[in-house]
Amino acid sequence: MANGERGRRAGGGTAGGPPALQIVAIDGPAGVGKSTTSRRVAQALNLPHIDTGAMYRAIGLAALREEIDPHDEEALADLASRTSIDFVPGEHPRVLLNGEDVSKQIRTPEVSMAASDVSTVPAVRRILVRLQQALGRRSGGVLEGRDIGTKVFPDTPCKFFLTARPEVRAKRRFDELQSKGMSADFTTVLEETLARDEQDSTRTDSPLTCDETYTVIDTSDIPIDEVVEAIVKRVQTLC
Repeated sequence: MANGERGRRAGGGTAGGPPALQIVAIDGPAGVGKSTTSRRVAQALNLPHIDTGAMYRAIGLAALREEIDPHDEEALADLASRTSIDFVPGEHPRVLLNGEDVSKQIRTPEVSMAASDVSTVPAVRRILVRLQQALGRRSGGVLEGRDIGTKVFPDTPCKFFLTARPEVRAKRRFDELQSKGMSADFTTVLEETLARDEQDSTRTDSPLTCDETYTVIDTSDIPIDEVVEAIVKRVQTLC
């Protein structure tokens, strides 16, 4: 594939026209290190970091606060349509829900499951996908999630799928919760991890999938520095 064609696929630029915006998609299940990896890859490539999972978490938090049934698709779609989600960049990026900093609140196990619930609603996904595409087309970026390379920016050649053994991912989540002073039981965290995997991979709209267009990286036994380095080198080759 010619470099010009790569540019068009990555961000819509054309040969001889404006520089193409660089889009890097990093997908995978919970606990594989997407957030840390994506932030560091974005820093290395001097690109914005767009945490799409935080968007679903924000909607999940809003749904919990309004006591909306996670299976009430009409109410959830209405919620998503009237909810404002913003990102504040920095060393410690912040997530704003209707202007409120909810960066910590969206990282609880309860909100994690709520996020998985709302992400199964097609109308919610359509609203957030449009927002994600708008952010990416505005300035390029490293986008992390579960369907970035299949639904949000399927034409970018820079697609990575991170994976890890379930028990490794659960241990990471367990350690994260404990470091934040939250009570946690490893067996429960593992069960929640497996439950979310099942829900994410079997939903009818944009399920978590990996195909031959991805570069797959198993992070179970690889230091984060090596994961970041591998992705950066691959992006510099592809884009």
